Amino acid sequence: MPQRQVALIDLLDRLLSDGVVLTGDVILSIADIDLVRVSLRALIVSINDQNPAPWNAAPPARRQFHDR
Repeated sequence: MPQRQVALIDLLDRLLSDGVVLTGDVILSIADIDLVRVSLRALIVSINDQNPAPWNAAPPARRQFHDR
């Protein structure tokens, strides 16, 4: 298979069209004793007609309860 160069913008376009999940763990320790553990997760995806932005969605209707 020959080496193929891919432009960075093409790579980003491919990744964002399907979405990318980034995960990682950070552990702070002293003398082999874990003190702090932070788990990081991020979902990166492009916004388009098929994947609308979640903040543009209408909030769910709330029921009004009245005292009878």
